[in-house]
Amino acid sequence: MTTARSETSPKLRERIRQAISSQPQPTVTVLSSLLAVQDAIHYIPDEAIEEVADYSKTSINEVWSVASFYTNFRFTPPGRVTLDVCWGPSCHLLGAQDVLKAVQDELGVQEEATTEDGSVTLRYSTCLGACANAPVVAVDHHMKGRATPKSAAGLARSLRKRK
Repeated sequence: MTTARSETSPKLRERIRQAISSQPQPTVTVLSSLLAVQDAIHYIPDEAIEEVADYSKTSINEVWSVASFYTNFRFTPPGRVTLDVCWGPSCHLLGAQDVLKAVQDELGVQEEATTEDGSVTLRYSTCLGACANAPVVAVDHHMKGRATPKSAAGLARSLRKRK
């Protein structure tokens, strides 16, 4: 079996185990393990649910209940680049809805999604923590503040062209 990232299951499982075991805290939880996997692999594959259950000595159902509770976990591989649009209160009040619409139009998506060519994954964020620069977008966690619909659409266009 291969994933969308073309890794074999054994190779992917090894990356997952490394992410889980590399946690620096002496108390490791299901949540911290899932976060470590997502930080390392950028999503939570099925194999991660199994490996976290094994590592934490819990059931797959218990791990899945934690993973599915938090909206920030992704269960499909992202595009080459992730573009987050902040929907927090400051961003919303300063025009995030227009920024989001411009990005969606440019990417040809209607909601959180990955473009058909796999180049960009659009995500909505409840807060990117840069309220003073609202509205904010982020490219692979790198903030870009004071976004306008025009600048955000241009950014999305440039990300699609990136190889």
